[in-house]
Amino acid sequence: MEIANYLSERRRRVDDGLARFMLAADGTFREHIESMRYSLFVGGKRIRPILCLAGAEAVDDSAGAARRALPVACALECIHTYSLIHDDLPAMDDDDLRRGQPTNHTVFGEAAAILAGDGLLTFAFELLSGEATAAIDDTTRVRIIAAIARAAGPLGMVGGQSLDMLYEGQQVGYDVLRGIHSSKTGAMITAAVQSGGLVAGADPGQEAALRAYGDNIGLAFQIVDDLLDVVATTEELGKTAGSDQRAQKVTYPSLFGVETSQTMAREAAGTAVDALAPFDRKADPLRALANYIVDRRK
Repeated sequence: MEIANYLSERRRRVDDGLARFMLAADGTFREHIESMRYSLFVGGKRIRPILCLAGAEAVDDSAGAARRALPVACALECIHTYSLIHDDLPAMDDDDLRRGQPTNHTVFGEAAAILAGDGLLTFAFELLSGEATAAIDDTTRVRIIAAIARAAGPLGMVGGQSLDMLYEGQQVGYDVLRGIHSSKTGAMITAAVQSGGLVAGADPGQEAALRAYGDNIGLAFQIVDDLLDVVATTEELGKTAGSDQRAQKVTYPSLFGVETSQTMAREAAGTAVDALAPFDRKADPLRALANYIVDRRK
C-alpha cells in the first residue's frame, strides 16, 4: 500500500477531529487553553492516533468503526502532547525546540507549560469518558480508559520518564534500557493499537495479536528515536539533535552502536508484522506502518 498517502489522509482526519473536540481559546480560561492548543496544533506525525485508527481498521474497516475510534485517537494525541510539554521543561530535558517550533515553556513560561500539560492530560480522559465516545458501549469504554491510564501512568510512560532521569549519567545494561523504553515509549504505543482494536470489537485473540504488534513496534520506534538523535539533523528532527548524548542518557546506540541498533529495529518491526498473522488485508496499514517507523527520518 502507499503509506505516504495513508499517513497524510489519517493525519488530516486526526487534525480535523482535534479541531472539533478541543476547547476554544476564549472566555475566562483563554490564555490557559491557548497554551494547550499551541502545542497540540503546532504539528507532529500523529503516529499514536494513526496507530489507533489502524488498529480499529484491522478488525473492522467500516466507517462506523472509524468514527467511534476517532475521539479515542484524539485523546491519545492529547496525552502524547502533554508528555512532550513536560519532557521539554528545564527540570527535565530542557529543550527549546519541539516539532520545529519553540517549546511551550519558552513561549508561555514554565508554570503555564506545566498547567498546559496537566490540562491536556485531564482533558483526554474527559474526551474518553464523555459524549464524544458515547457510541462505544460502556464496558468497552471502561476497558479502553483503563488501558490508556495504565500505559500513561506510574507503571507506564510517567514511570519510564522517572527512570530515564534517574539513570542519566550512569552505566547501565540492556535490561534497564529495555525497561525504560518499554514503559516510557512502548506502553502508550501498545495502548494505542489495543484501544483501536477494542473500539472495533476485537476478540481476545485479535486483541492479543494487536498487543504483541504494539509491544514490538514500540520497541522499533524507540530504537529509531535513539538512532535519529545520533544520525539526523536538528532540521530533520524538529528538535535539538544530540540531546541524548549531552544528557548522558542510556540509549541503544550508546550500548550497541549504530549498525547493531539498526538491525535490532528491523528485527522488532519484523516481529511486529509477524504478530499480525491472524489478520487479513485490513491490517495492511499496520504492516506498512512497521516499515515506515523503521525508515523514518524524523
